[in-house]
Amino acid sequence: MRTVIFDLDGTLADTSRDLIAAANTCFQDLGLGNLLDPVDDAATAFRGGRAMLALGFSRVDGFGEDDIDRQQPLFVKAYDNNIDTHTTLYPYAMQAVETLKSNGFAVGICTNKPAGLAEKLLTRLGVRNEFASMIGADTLPVRKPDPAPFIAAVEQAGGTVSRSCLIGDTDTDRKTARAAGVPSVLVTFGPSGDTVRDLEPEALLHDYKDLPAIAVKLLV
Repeated sequence: MRTVIFDLDGTLADTSRDLIAAANTCFQDLGLGNLLDPVDDAATAFRGGRAMLALGFSRVDGFGEDDIDRQQPLFVKAYDNNIDTHTTLYPYAMQAVETLKSNGFAVGICTNKPAGLAEKLLTRLGVRNEFASMIGADTLPVRKPDPAPFIAAVEQAGGTVSRSCLIGDTDTDRKTARAAGVPSVLVTFGPSGDTVRDLEPEALLHDYKDLPAIAVKLLV
């Protein structure tokens, strides 16, 4: 079965504002105020909690790796408590998913967000049951760009790796697809914009309305 696997943050849903808010909660509790901007730092939000904490601490003196380690679980707790305050699905994302399924594709998710948080967010957004698989950062001992989570997502969805592709938004997704030997499709509507072209994916996605046709072309 042909299979389309989606990244979550920055690909299916714009989660950046809630992620930035959680990191800023950590900084606020340390008396540092809001060190991250929800717009200017959106790209870092999609690289995970440690990346956001590291960026924030780099803007003040006297903080380092130990502080990131201490704040990481507090960041996760803050995010878990307000996981869908501002998060929205990208326009036409679920219409594309429905079209793919009606055309005989399997669909699933492979994300570097912890599985529990991913499951919670997808459920809150009302779309968890639309996906046949969901592999998170801690489902396996490794995470993207190791190809194993992607392969697991394809197989859990009932698909075949040789007839699958990965929809993502960063170099991590591009590297994952390359390691798995499958095409990647990178979205241009995230904070990285059209610069993802430089990663040389097999296709660029400017609008989810175009995804079904792209998938058919890539997975003949």
